[in-house]
Amino acid sequence: MYPPVRTHFRECALTSGLVTLADVEQAQAELRAAAAEADVESAISDRQLADKLIEMGRLNSYQAAQLLDGRTKLSLGRYRILDSIAQGGMGQVYKAEHSMMGRIVAVKVLPRSKSTPEAIKSFTREIHAQARLDHENLVRAFDAGHDGNVYFLVTEYVPGTDLRRYVRNRGALNMREAATIVSQAAAGLQHAHELGLIHRDVKPGNILVTPEGQSKLSDLGLAGWLNEGEESLHPGKIVGTADYLPPEQIMAPGVITPAGDIYSLGCTLYYAVTGKVPYPGGSTRDKARRHCNDTAYHPRMFNPTLSDAFLEVLAEMMERDPAKRIQTADEVIRRLAPWAGKAVPAPDEPDETAGVPPRANSPLPVAEALEETANFIDTIMLTESDAPSQASQRTDPVASAEQETLPEVVFHRLARFGTRLSGRVRETTREISPLVLALAILAPIALVAAIWLSILLIRGGGA
Repeated sequence: MYPPVRTHFRECALTSGLVTLADVEQAQAELRAAAAEADVESAISDRQLADKLIEMGRLNSYQAAQLLDGRTKLSLGRYRILDSIAQGGMGQVYKAEHSMMGRIVAVKVLPRSKSTPEAIKSFTREIHAQARLDHENLVRAFDAGHDGNVYFLVTEYVPGTDLRRYVRNRGALNMREAATIVSQAAAGLQHAHELGLIHRDVKPGNILVTPEGQSKLSDLGLAGWLNEGEESLHPGKIVGTADYLPPEQIMAPGVITPAGDIYSLGCTLYYAVTGKVPYPGGSTRDKARRHCNDTAYHPRMFNPTLSDAFLEVLAEMMERDPAKRIQTADEVIRRLAPWAGKAVPAPDEPDETAGVPPRANSPLPVAEALEETANFIDTIMLTESDAPSQASQRTDPVASAEQETLPEVVFHRLARFGTRLSGRVRETTREISPLVLALAILAPIALVAAIWLSILLIRGGGA
């Protein structure tokens, strides 16, 4: 009779509650039997025991790795943690399973190290916001609670990918794909807006695309209520992600309206059809200023398949003046209806109709897994500091290198992306100085005059 082998991993596994003593003893017995058959005498290592429990289906690779590192807390209330989905500055998201029902869910956790009164208040507001929403194009909330000092929110688990990775894997999308995804996200936004809830962090990383080709808007961590005034959780701060911030949110952080979400959704649509953020590169302060003062590169520079009519809708979604912008998510859906379908190709299926093919051998940066949270940009940062914000989705070095274009003078740019001429988007022209323009006009006149002068001189000499 072999004595029980008490290893560090064995004790961690039993403490976690993920396996029973019977599971461990069975795994050890099978390992000893295999060693005896091979006529090998050696102690059972932690790694061997972990691999055997994985083989038996009692643990998965993620759980085993955590236990091997000495972590034993792999459950939250009634939920067993199965895997890590995402991690960022404001929390972590895990794939989990309800211990009784077997339902697979996503669990967003506020880490104890960040559980300040303000963070707990923000997290509680997100839970309340999620509880009020019920729409097929919004990630639904199932449960919430706390395990000791750890607060968590349980939502539906959405397999697939987010729009940012979808575009990185497939390249710039065609009009049908992009309109379908954005229209479905707009449907979720409309439901939230009707209840008085403004998302404030609409971006590609917060739009999930399922294997069936449906879109769901996620992450209400920065959501705010209309007319919340002094009740605002982040008074005096610009809240959102730098690449998708509406200009009015930058200029007057306390004012939140549905039009701000429409602008961010327009920037998201721009990213979907170009594969670029509207204002690539630069610091958070640079991006904020450019949202307020600059114009984005014409989308046709990156995707020549885009029609004038489609670009007109995009321009009106990205209009800097909120009063001139498309006002409601319902109107976005109506305007994109000529191109939108019911679903897009599954995230893992190639689409030969996409506007621009993906670049070959372009691996996703490892840092991407840590990016998808939200920016909290203090107003003073726009004037006095170049330091990055508490950004979750920043433009990382790899993304910046891919997004940067050649110097602006090389390319045609829109004088103003939101203007139209005769009901169509104005075609871009080169930025020409008045001096160059005058020379371009006078040069042909001077040439003609020189020719006539030469003719007259020749005739005079002949006479």
